[in-house]
Order: sequence, then C-alpha cells, then structure tokens
Amino acid sequence: MGARGPIPKRSEERMGHRSKEEKQSRTRAPAGPPLDLPDLPEPDEHWHDIATDWYLSLRESGQAAFYQPSDWAMARYAAHVMSQVLLSERANGQLVAALNSVMSSLLTTEGDRRRARMELERRPAVKQAPAGVTAIADYRASIGG
Repeated sequence: MGARGPIPKRSEERMGHRSKEEKQSRTRAPAGPPLDLPDLPEPDEHWHDIATDWYLSLRESGQAAFYQPSDWAMARYAAHVMSQVLLSERANGQLVAALNSVMSSLLTTEGDRRRARMELERRPAVKQAPAGVTAIADYRASIGG
C-alpha cells in the first residue's frame, strides 16, 4: 500500500454501481508514443545507461501526451539524479526516495496513473489458436473431414 492507499483497479476491472460522474472522471489516453511530441533534448552522454533508457522510454509512453515543457525538464532532472545514484559507490536512501517521488509525479508507473485517475488504453490482444489445434484443423480439411 502506498502513501495514498492501495492502487485502484482499472475501470474495466471494477464491479458494482458507479455514478456517471465517477465513470467519466477518468482521463484516458492511448498507450504508446504520442503523435505530436515536441523537439526534446537528447539524453546526456554522461548519464548511466539505465537513466538514459528510462528517459527515452518516457517518449514512448502514453502519458507523455500530457507532458508540458516543465515536465520534460523534470524528467531530465530525474534522469540526472538517477544517473548520479547509479554511478555512486554507495546508494543514498534520501536521494533514492526523492527520485521515486519525482518519478511518481511524472506518472511513470501504472499505479501512479491509476491514483491520478488516468488510464492508458491498451491495445486488444490478438487471440491465436494453439499450433496443435491449427495443425489438426488443417489436416481434417485436407482429408475432407
């Protein structure tokens, strides 16, 4: 459980009666990279690889559609601090806690987004028949059965 209680369920997982207001109070965005990202600064070449990967992953995330220039500046700051933590000999607990707070404010995890009543629309999974079933069906079709 986090500081603000347990992580709420996704809206399609919730059961029971809800008011129209509650049903409409969620902000939805498509998962995946936004179509109209501004020109963003490239990662610093001195950052740790994990910090660089995290920063670049934000560009591919659906919540980036809501980011303003100040959010991108905060993301660069978080990547810089993350890099310092990862490159240091000893981890500083206060620095890690502050970094987690910044990352949470950028809604980088599913739980953070649910608490903020934002959901990224997942693409429907494509159902595939198991290979054995397909092979049997093809065999039956070939022998006329």
